[in-house]
Amino acid sequence: MTVRIRPDLDQLPAYVAGRTVAGSLKLASNEVSAGPLPGVAEAVARAAADAHRYPDIGAARLTEALAAHLDVDPGRIAVGCGSVALCEQLIQITCTAEDTVVYPWRSFEAYPILSRIVGATEVQVPLTAEHAVDLDAMAAAITPRTRLVFVCSPNNPTGPALRRAELERFLDSVPSDVLVVFDEAYREFVTDPDVPDGVELTARYDNVLALRTFSKAYGLAGLRVGYAIGPAHVAEALRKVCIPFSINALGQAAAIASLAAQDEMRARCAAITAERVRVRDELIALGHAVPETQANFVWLPLGDRAGEFNEHCLAERVVVRAFAGSGVRITIGDAAENDLLLGAAKSFPLHG
Repeated sequence: MTVRIRPDLDQLPAYVAGRTVAGSLKLASNEVSAGPLPGVAEAVARAAADAHRYPDIGAARLTEALAAHLDVDPGRIAVGCGSVALCEQLIQITCTAEDTVVYPWRSFEAYPILSRIVGATEVQVPLTAEHAVDLDAMAAAITPRTRLVFVCSPNNPTGPALRRAELERFLDSVPSDVLVVFDEAYREFVTDPDVPDGVELTARYDNVLALRTFSKAYGLAGLRVGYAIGPAHVAEALRKVCIPFSINALGQAAAIASLAAQDEMRARCAAITAERVRVRDELIALGHAVPETQANFVWLPLGDRAGEFNEHCLAERVVVRAFAGSGVRITIGDAAENDLLLGAAKSFPLHG
């Protein structure tokens, strides 16, 4: 006899990380090229000297720093091991096998994985023809069994962000006992003033939670720190199910130091968003139907040719992120990196 494992895990989709290929440019994981912000490496080095001690289990200093930065009560904040861990915790605190989780698709690929692990029923809502979250269809998918709704804006991996009027209309229609998670991992790259701030929404709606991360704009993908801002009782429940000590001491120190480097972070994001416009314009000129994007990536809806484009880029020493049968997501790097990507795109036979 062998140890019995849940048989439904055989049907669990695997999370696919962006590939790292030696000697190639990696534009597959939405990392920032510039690395950690000023002061972060020094803060991590100081924290490493105490690596034999357990980290602060409640991330109190980081929570206080976030509360001051966001001007919210610290009781409304929960810190997690990356925003993906908080996604799992959110499903854990709201759902059982009798409940449903509603989310757009295609969107962040962890949503279906985490929903199935918990045992909740998934409701995937197709995107619009413009590769954006379809809020009318999302609202129609909510039933009395729905406990949690993920709304990703800007949407990963396609890029479009939701505007204020459509989002407020949606939130006004959602039952007050359903938690809406406004997943804005790419918030710092948003340049459209009509894209609302999730933290502001949490002050107006008692059933909205904003989810953010230090992995993207702050350059801490390798240290895994995310945070949630929402109703105090939801934040308290998130802290209850958090794995003890999962937010490590180096990550906490790095995140605190990152919050002190706002000017540098904003300058970094401005450079990326300027390059985003250039890359998208050039890809459109090549014949690609690139949707509007407010993130640090662009989406090529290549359908069945996604894998072919991926292999072509690999041959050109550029690593992108292909979603089989759907499209390709490409991270915006610095100018030189983007030139390499555009060179590879120019030699791809779009109508081959």
